[in-house]
Amino acid sequence: MPKGGRRSLDRPADQEITEALIALRERTPDALSRLMPMVYDQLLGMAHRRLAAERPGHTLSTTALVHEAYLKLVDQTRTQWRDRAQFFSVAGRVMRRILVDHARRHRAARRGGQPDGRRGVRVSLDETDLPAHERADYLIALDDALVRLGELDPRMAHVVECRFFAGLTEAETAEALSVSQRTVAREWSLAKGWLYRELVDGYD
Repeated sequence: MPKGGRRSLDRPADQEITEALIALRERTPDALSRLMPMVYDQLLGMAHRRLAAERPGHTLSTTALVHEAYLKLVDQTRTQWRDRAQFFSVAGRVMRRILVDHARRHRAARRGGQPDGRRGVRVSLDETDLPAHERADYLIALDDALVRLGELDPRMAHVVECRFFAGLTEAETAEALSVSQRTVAREWSLAKGWLYRELVDGYD
């Protein structure tokens, strides 16, 4: 997981990204071509981190995940784009959905389309130590638990999306959600504990 302070929020491109997002929100014709070069490298980094934890031979390549996520992002017609941090927090949510959908298809294919009942899933928010065949089950279990968390505390679920799926720092997450870094740190810690208990209780 990223540590706070590893990246600066005051990079020169931030204002340009904000301007491009506002132009995209306002349907300015050249907004899309302006935005893509600014965000591509970080989207690529996000995709690489997520896919590095997936099974070997994952049907999604890093580039394919970036392109699929990017197309879904720019199709968010109801999103009132504000700034870079918000854009990448939404990107984390989009990548979550893409990866979980692929994991569900992989599990269905592995089981011949027939569920084999609930079984134990090792739980943490770092799945890189899991055997490859367990990672789809892990991601699906985590997503199901995160849906339940979102019903109880939407902001806490958004913190998980920002920190785990988007790879944002505490500072970037705080900016994206318009809260303090202390709030992010507290809710990230609480969310990890809640998800652990939920997964252990649900899959023991």
